[in-house]
Amino acid sequence: MRAALDKERFGPWALVTGASSGIGKEFTRQIAASGINVVLVARRESLLKEVGQGLAKDFNVQYRTVAADLSQEGFLDKLAEATNDLDIGLVVSNAGTGNPGEFLKIDRGELENLLRLNTLAHLDIAHHFGRRLVERGQGGLLFVGAMGAHKGRPFMANDGGAKAYVQSFSEALHVELKPLGVHVTVLPPGLTDTPVIAKFGLTPDAMPMKPMAVEQCVSEGLKALQENRSMIIPGRLNRIMNAVVPASLARGMTAKMFKKTLAKPQPQVKPQTQPQPKTR
Repeated sequence: MRAALDKERFGPWALVTGASSGIGKEFTRQIAASGINVVLVARRESLLKEVGQGLAKDFNVQYRTVAADLSQEGFLDKLAEATNDLDIGLVVSNAGTGNPGEFLKIDRGELENLLRLNTLAHLDIAHHFGRRLVERGQGGLLFVGAMGAHKGRPFMANDGGAKAYVQSFSEALHVELKPLGVHVTVLPPGLTDTPVIAKFGLTPDAMPMKPMAVEQCVSEGLKALQENRSMIIPGRLNRIMNAVVPASLARGMTAKMFKKTLAKPQPQVKPQTQPQPKTR
């Protein structure tokens, strides 16, 4: 399941953040399948090169990797310098993460870094590349949010608030940039089958529904961007639930899910010991 993109409008180059795994990695594959070259952005250079080599082999496209931590100030200077020579027609601002837990027990510095990654990184990318897209008269910006974030997410209060910003920000830009030839779409996925699920400690018995396949999530997002829709919640059942489930009930379901997960004992890490010298 892949969405076919208009290479003339969204090519010859695309840029994807958070491209080393999960939803971001699948974005690179579906974009490359349309014959569009891809700039891969994430922290881990080795994983980016592995993804890029796969794209070149499978789809005969060019790739460029940029290792950058988008939670740190100044990342945009490095990203701009690495891409100024490319004609970028599509930007997928996907980088972001979360840290489930009780808000008051999470380190203040960690909360700030996550907020910077989940909000300011999108702002910086949109401001820089949005200007470039307007100058070329066509192109697209696609932002990845989170379904139901605007309703509040217990035990992910900081992360949910950040994703609510992404949705509001994107839908406003959709209206502003539409007359200038730039498509803007926000994709707020529900639970999706990516490594993030394991990171959050979620298991099938703790989740209210089966996670969506990442291929479908990305395909619906790119199709919506092609059609210049302001937002697409991937998956018919997700759209129904988002529309009919009251915010108070959604918060209760989220709280129950994470309470169950957070109550599980964390695996104990055995301390490393120094090897004992051999005796003769």
